Amino acid sequence: MKTAIDIDLFQKDLSTNLQKREFLIKGILYSFAVISIAVTLGIVYILGKEAFLFFSGGEVSIIEFFTSGEWQPVIKKFGILPLLNSTLLTSFIAMVAAGPMGLFAAIYLSEYASDKFKSKIKPMLEILAGIPTIVYGYFALTFITPFLKNIFGYEVVDVYNTASAGIAIGILIFPMIASMSEDALSGVPSGIKQAAYGLGATKLEVSIGIVVPSAVSGIMAAFIIGLSRAVGETMIVALAAGAGSNFTFNPFRAAETMTGYIARISGGDIGYDTVDYNSIFAIGIFLFIITLILNIISQKIVQRYREIYD
Repeated sequence: MKTAIDIDLFQKDLSTNLQKREFLIKGILYSFAVISIAVTLGIVYILGKEAFLFFSGGEVSIIEFFTSGEWQPVIKKFGILPLLNSTLLTSFIAMVAAGPMGLFAAIYLSEYASDKFKSKIKPMLEILAGIPTIVYGYFALTFITPFLKNIFGYEVVDVYNTASAGIAIGILIFPMIASMSEDALSGVPSGIKQAAYGLGATKLEVSIGIVVPSAVSGIMAAFIIGLSRAVGETMIVALAAGAGSNFTFNPFRAAETMTGYIARISGGDIGYDTVDYNSIFAIGIFLFIITLILNIISQKIVQRYREIYD
């Protein structure tokens, strides 16, 4: 028969073991957090170091890099505006294609679909998001581009064009926007919706007039994250948008994006430690800054418009 002293010792040992396990778990989680930060800092360091070599060589200035409208490495012209323009153009087309479609799908899944249907359709969206991007690139090249040619004419639409690349990117980011928006809409308390129904509002009025405004912070965050994904997409634009810079606002013309240029140069015959090769790091850190700014904007929007429910 155990005495009170034995029970007390057992409880102390158990408490000590639990504290050791908790300390071990905290240490593991802390290590992973430090590793993620270290990897990010390492990426920034490499990009910054190589970009410094690009600008310090004397062949291109920072002012020319951000203001010139000509990107021709062969003649040492490094104005990023054509690449930036085509990147923003494809991203804009992607958001026009994916934004409304993703929001409407999220509203349907959150407010109209049954639990049984939602449990079936959500895995299908995840499968769509898991398709390799190179498949989307060939899909844009072999299906979307011929489709656009049949509608607008073979003389109007180039074989490689930013419109087909943008539409394919829109299909790629659609599941992300739909899923994140649906999570935000589902987080709206049912009490608010029931109160609107009690006042005689219809299902559509509640969905559009009550639920969407209440979840606007999460929806905007989903849109901005989708935009960040579109800006950083590589394989689709490398296959479908075209090679060679072209400062044009015509979505049916070929134009190389920033990520497409990085993919082409890094996989080509350009020698290391040349100004052409170092230019991809200057573009890379510029892309990093754009993505960082978009993430900061997303955080600010969430903090500004977030609804707190008791």
